[in-house]
Amino acid sequence: MKQLTIAEIEQRLENIAIESDPFLLDLFRDERKGVQQLVHKWKKKYAEKQQLKEKFEEMNVYEHNWRLKGFEMIAGVDEVGRGPLAGPVVAAAVILPNDFFLAGIDDSKKLSEKKRLEYDSIIRKEAISYSISMIHAQEIDEMNIYQATKKAMNAAIASLDPKPDFLLIDAMKLDIPFPSESIIKGDAKSISIAAASIIAKVARDTLMKEISQTYPVYGFQQNMGYGTKEHIEAIKQHGITSYHRKTFAPVKDFI
Repeated sequence: MKQLTIAEIEQRLENIAIESDPFLLDLFRDERKGVQQLVHKWKKKYAEKQQLKEKFEEMNVYEHNWRLKGFEMIAGVDEVGRGPLAGPVVAAAVILPNDFFLAGIDDSKKLSEKKRLEYDSIIRKEAISYSISMIHAQEIDEMNIYQATKKAMNAAIASLDPKPDFLLIDAMKLDIPFPSESIIKGDAKSISIAAASIIAKVARDTLMKEISQTYPVYGFQQNMGYGTKEHIEAIKQHGITSYHRKTFAPVKDFI
């Protein structure tokens, strides 16, 4: 073993996936400090991967159980943007293949922007079907945010092709012609709902950044329409835009 350099060992370790690998077992007997540091680093990385794999399996329980009951096209449904003062409420529906695996998938709010963008690309590429629907400020004001959210979700579901035969929905009851299960905090408990939350979040954030180019004073590229101190101060100084929700406080106080 000692004829290999530290750099060579590090390179070979990158291709080792199991703890029982003979090469790895040999390394435990190598007394060089640099080798033992590499082994420790590998073990830490391996433990992190196993933890993510276990988390994924936990989040796949709903999908697995419903597939055992005969359902195949299981769609996860979620929304983002119910609380902001500006911008649309966005819903997404996603049907993932049975063999889908994405270590680290989680509720979009728990992920960094970099991870969301990375996962968004993977989900769009590997999904059997996905759909995104937006309800904008004027319509939100006309029907209220709860009804607007339901409308966005229904529209996202209706646009799926192929159609789902079962729905996993994040904390919402919908009047739909499909069997479904509503899961509280489902975006952290179901891979399908998490996938929907990610692509909905990325789609909404992308739009808000585009809007910020026209209306830079509101800081939409950072606050995404939420009521930050800077955003509210900008409303006081510059008034509102067509993207603001006029029925939301404190926006309505400045009309």
